[in-house]
Amino acid sequence: MKCAFLFPGQGSQYPGMLQDLPKHPQVFAVIEEASRILSVDITQFDHAEALKSTVAVQLALLICGVATASVLITEGTAPDMVAGHSLGAFAAAVIAGVIEFKDALRLVKQRGEWMEQAYPCGYGMGIVLGMDERTLTAIVERVTTADAPVFLANRNAPDQIAVSGSLSSLEKLLDTARMAGARKTMLLNVGVPSHSPLMKDVSDQLAKAMEVVPFTDPRIPYGGIYKARTLFTAAEIRNDLAISTSAPVRWHEITTLFYEKGVRLFVEMQPGDVLTDLATNAFPEARAMSISKSGVPSAVILSKRMKEKWL
Repeated sequence: MKCAFLFPGQGSQYPGMLQDLPKHPQVFAVIEEASRILSVDITQFDHAEALKSTVAVQLALLICGVATASVLITEGTAPDMVAGHSLGAFAAAVIAGVIEFKDALRLVKQRGEWMEQAYPCGYGMGIVLGMDERTLTAIVERVTTADAPVFLANRNAPDQIAVSGSLSSLEKLLDTARMAGARKTMLLNVGVPSHSPLMKDVSDQLAKAMEVVPFTDPRIPYGGIYKARTLFTAAEIRNDLAISTSAPVRWHEITTLFYEKGVRLFVEMQPGDVLTDLATNAFPEARAMSISKSGVPSAVILSKRMKEKWL
């Protein structure tokens, strides 16, 4: 039995999420290191007003993911594979030993700043549930315009697809999809058009910035979200982190690959439970759990029990 750590991305944040982390020495160490490197009190990043900033959201998510995974590893539950959704890919890269936490913090800060500067307002993301990609593609083509573009973005599940772009076109798209039979549509708590061609310049800037950052081959198999393949080299992961900023996240494909490789326990790092729900629906024969809901002790106990059962 293999265990995969899953790291959530933007949209999973909520006020107080850093305060909700386990009261554990590893958490305190991660927060202290982040505060020292960025020269700011990191605990201020999860206030409601602060979370209006893409930079604060992305840094807080990175810190939550790395801190939670560090606690689990310290307590005896180590992953066999890792993958991160969107921004969560940076936390996955840290835990896989590809990039140092201090370098990830600086890159994520730059990434968030570039995103905000490129699209400070009027853009975002939405989600459509209960509609296949072909039908949704036709709706996208109908509502998008040169002045207000909208794109298909993340493929979270066969019937759960994110869209990204101009808010005016997003609202039209979501209304049209709902009238065409979608089970549910909603705007996401994301203030930039992530994972769309509109972020191409940010991807290019990020790729250039990473050229001078040390990357090493992963100690743990790493799930690339751009091509949905297990990546084994530093160069592949560096490329995946850069390109995925402006390309759709192929989440369902990479978690399906993990399942095919023997993963039967998916553990979602804090905050949230979106990835847990996706894994539960996609792989009913596996187990999926959210640290936010179940806690670290439950994850450690379940991991040990499942490994004993399979052994």
